[in-house]
Amino acid sequence: MRRFSLWLRGKPIVADSMLAGVLLVLDVLGVSAAHNKVSYLALSVLLPLPMILRRVYPRGMAVAMLGLSITATAVSYLTEEQSEHVALIGLGIMLYTLVAYVGRREGLLLLVGLVVDTGLSTMATGFPVGTDMAFVVVLYALCWTLAEFVGARHAYDTEVAARLAVADYDRERRAHDAVSAERTRIARELHDVVAHAVSVIIVQADGARYAMRHDPDVAEQAVTTIAATGREALRELRRTVALLRTEHAPDQLPQHGTAGLAKVVEMMRGTGLAVELELTGELDEIAPEISLGVHRIVQESLTNTLRHAGAHPKAWVRVHRRDDDVLIEVTDSGGVPVQEPANRITGSGLGLAGMRERVAVLGGTMDAGRAADGSWRVRATIPLIQPD
Repeated sequence: MRRFSLWLRGKPIVADSMLAGVLLVLDVLGVSAAHNKVSYLALSVLLPLPMILRRVYPRGMAVAMLGLSITATAVSYLTEEQSEHVALIGLGIMLYTLVAYVGRREGLLLLVGLVVDTGLSTMATGFPVGTDMAFVVVLYALCWTLAEFVGARHAYDTEVAARLAVADYDRERRAHDAVSAERTRIARELHDVVAHAVSVIIVQADGARYAMRHDPDVAEQAVTTIAATGREALRELRRTVALLRTEHAPDQLPQHGTAGLAKVVEMMRGTGLAVELELTGELDEIAPEISLGVHRIVQESLTNTLRHAGAHPKAWVRVHRRDDDVLIEVTDSGGVPVQEPANRITGSGLGLAGMRERVAVLGGTMDAGRAADGSWRVRATIPLIQPD
């Protein structure tokens, strides 16, 4: 029965047709007491018909039912028919339908029409059509009350469905945002690792090619730097991939700190980039994610300097821990690269974008641009207390 009830709930016309059939059968059973059986049977067939579409076209069917009731009253008056039509109980059902599915205003208008119809029936036949006055009042009151409960239930179900839809959308949006953020994070980490290492390798390889015939010692040093940089990049890649494959807490992130910054600077010096490093404050005690952010910003900034700062490039790196944040400043000497355009290491523009994204994720700010003297400066601040 429950399965049948759920099936009927999705097919209102079928359920209402069954209700109309029941009213038709009950009404036809009273044909034996009618004086004019033809008109009685005709009304018995017509009166239940609006029931079939009462939930599809509630307003139109309510008007049709009220019109048929007034017609039945007129026919009873003209033919002096005293038989009652049980199908007129459908008037109460129509009142319930309007209040529950449309609104109180429409239900009140139908109720006014029912009062007028009842008055006409009283004047025409001497008694209300269907039963006595008390039964009619109780029937309409019960129908209205039941409609209020059902309407409230429908409104509650609609609100719950709307909230569930919003919750589903919000969950899908958060999942999509999380996936996008994770993809951006992976791309940023891989770019920071690979771009830095490859840029160093390319610069050293070009230098080794030129020095191979004239200065074998310099060429050997460049090749050694290439090998060391490649090994370090491979270790970084393995560590990054391992972190991406597993769930990890912030304290499991690589703790770069001052030692990591010194190592990056030393590696860049080995490529021929003169770097002055200034570290102030307790930088080894900051949160791991902030330490990683500082490391990546310095690394990417020095890589860009190596690419674009011209002959005999020089860079100044300053990392200062203040009371509420960490200040990172990287300034280079500027200039035009000495490489030919065909051999120039062109950037993709993702380095600066990645740094901005990383700083934004950490709740900080970053400015990057060329100064009046031609030097390029990157300045970023990262708060020590991270936003929730």
